[in-house]
Order: sequence, then C-alpha cells, then structure tokens
Amino acid sequence: MAATRPNIPSQNPNSHALKPLKPISISQSLLKFPSLESSNKIRRQCINSRCEITSFEFDKPKNWSDPVRIIQPFSPISNSMPAASASSMNSPTKNVKRVCLFYCDDTKALAERVAAESDAIELRSINWRTFDDGFPNLFIPNAQGIRGQHVAFLASFSSPGVIFEQLSVIYALPKLFISSFTLVLPFFPTGTSERMEDEGDVATAFTLARILSNIPISRGGPTSLVTFDIHALQERFYFGDNILPCFDSGIPLLKNRLQQLPDSDNISVAFPDDGAWKRFHTQLQHFPTIVCAKVREGDKRIVRIKEGDPAGRHVVIVDDLVQSGGTLIECQRVLAAHGATKISAYVTHGIFPNRSWERFEYDNGGNPDNGLTYFWITDSCPITVRAVKNKPPFEVLSLAGSIAATLQI
Repeated sequence: MAATRPNIPSQNPNSHALKPLKPISISQSLLKFPSLESSNKIRRQCINSRCEITSFEFDKPKNWSDPVRIIQPFSPISNSMPAASASSMNSPTKNVKRVCLFYCDDTKALAERVAAESDAIELRSINWRTFDDGFPNLFIPNAQGIRGQHVAFLASFSSPGVIFEQLSVIYALPKLFISSFTLVLPFFPTGTSERMEDEGDVATAFTLARILSNIPISRGGPTSLVTFDIHALQERFYFGDNILPCFDSGIPLLKNRLQQLPDSDNISVAFPDDGAWKRFHTQLQHFPTIVCAKVREGDKRIVRIKEGDPAGRHVVIVDDLVQSGGTLIECQRVLAAHGATKISAYVTHGIFPNRSWERFEYDNGGNPDNGLTYFWITDSCPITVRAVKNKPPFEVLSLAGSIAATLQI
C-alpha cells in the first residue's frame, strides 16, 4: 500500500500557508553577480526534506563605474597622500610595511632621501668602530628593539676595504629575530668580472654572488637582494636559493627626466654597443634608436654608427656604467660628426676611478663635438656623487623613490 503524507495543521490557524517561490535558473542568477565583495543572500524553502534554491539577491555595488587608480611607481608613501589612498593602505588587505633601514657611512645621504620618501621607513644607525689593529669593532644599538621588525640595510661596496665590515653587519642582522631582511646594494661592483676566458681567471662576480647567497635566513625566510642594472644579465643565475634577487632599473628615472626637457620631441637614444642595446632597448623603444659598434682598423678599435641617423637630433647615449669613459667619448665624437645638434649621456652607475669624470666637458653653446649638454648618473655610487656635485654637465637622478617603493614589496 502506498504511504500517505499526514496533513499537519499549522500551529497558527490564522497564518497563511507557505507558497513555493518560482525557481530561477543558475544562468539567470549569475547575471546578478556584481562583485565578489557583495553579500550573498540565499533564500531556501525546505519541502519534503529537500532544499530548493529559489533566488539570489545581492547588495548594490558601490562606485561600479569608478576608474581604476594607477599608483605611480615612485610616489612616496606618506601621511600626505590622498584620503582614498590612505584608506586603502590602512585596509586589512594592504597594510603599510614599516621598515627599519640601516646604512653604512657612504650611503647615509641616500638613506636619508629614502626615509624622506615614506613615513613607514625609520632610519637606524650602526657604530662603525675599529680596534687598534684596524679590524672592525661594530655595534648595533638597541638590537632588541628591532625584534619582530622588517629590517633593511643600504650597502655600498665602493671599495674592497669596506666590504668585510658591511658583510659582518649584513650577516648579523637576520639573526636578531627580525621578521624579514632586505639588502639594498644599488651597484653590484664585480659585475664586469664575470668571464673566465683563460685558465686561472677568477670570476669575482660569481664569488660575491655566492657570499651574498649565504646570508643567514631570518624568521621571514630568505634575504631579498635589491640591485640596479646589473652589468651582465646572466649574473642573476649566479645566486643560490637562499637569497631572492630583485633586479631593478634606473631607466624610468631617465625617461621621466627626458620628458621634462624642452626638446623632448627631438630626442634619439644611442647605444654604444650591442650589449647596451640588449639591456635597454625594450625600455626605450619609443625613441628613435642609434646603435654604435667598435670595429677594428689596423691596430686600433674605433667606434662607428651601425644603424640610425643622428642628424639634427639631441642624442642621448645610454649605458649601464662608465669607468674611464673612453667609449662614451668616442661615441660622442662620431655622433657629432654625423650631425647631432646636442649630445648627452646617461649611465646608472658612474664609477669614474681616478677622477675620470674630469674628461667630460660641458657643452653650453651648441658644440657637441667638444662636450655634453647633460651627463645623468644615479646616486648608486655615493663617492662619485660627492665628487661631481654642482659640476656641469653632471646631474644626479636619485634612486630613493624606487628603493622606498621596493621596500614595500
């Protein structure tokens, strides 16, 4: 015999019987999804021990047509930012990371500029003392005060004599129970010594990479290494798994400066060799390009234009670094001989050993064969910055904004 369902009366005789709602299809309901952040209110009616989805309702989205806000890469993170940006930075999804920034003597000025970019960066000093025999006698003040903090160190390996004392601090900081450790080394100094052409050659770039790869791990994991425009692209593969290299570039600073020039619409970019072209052409591809090359004529190697036309243009020679400056000067002469009206230069790292920056004259009268209109460098090499300060044609583009932004990653 078929079972019959008992007629269960309502507890309130005046109440109305529930009326089943008309089910809607999933495709119809999905059309009402405005955002993942809206609240999902699901009404269900249980009949015969079954739950039937009857409708989906969502809160009205807020500011559905608002444009996406683009954050500039070098904008400082400070209390003076717009209210909307400050609100988003204080939201649970994106909190400002407070960083204790240590520095060496050479990078003090740069560290101060980095701290000025963001209220979230606090400068901390180190006592750089020495014993009577000349070996380092170092001290980190208030070491317990950085426990649980994000810590960074701004280094400058400007000479072999200062590397050991800085490495001692770099190895000590991650072991002070800090949350994370970032090493900012704007200029990787052994970058030009990465080749082994003869048996017995020592690739010091690989040696330094191995030393940095063995920095102790902090509570937050491996050390993050920030460096700019490393000389040989393959050097990124020299680092081990105990360090996280972040390779940044100073080219955005150059592009921003070029846009400020009165003749910004008449600029061409020249690369002194194929290596510079490989490193930078993708970042500067919207400029007309000139590529130079060194060719051998008898016992001499001279610079010639491989492609492009500098005639009537303000030509900017771009490379990653300069030492003696011989190649840049040869490029300047050949570009002037082919009709360039102005010639400037940019390098991320102005090394200039033995005051070789003195070779570059200032052109203030339209004589590009005799001098440069501008010579832009960054502050990755602090000793050079102090030497060329207020000396035309040199102009320093600071990495401070880029470093401050990278410390928030």
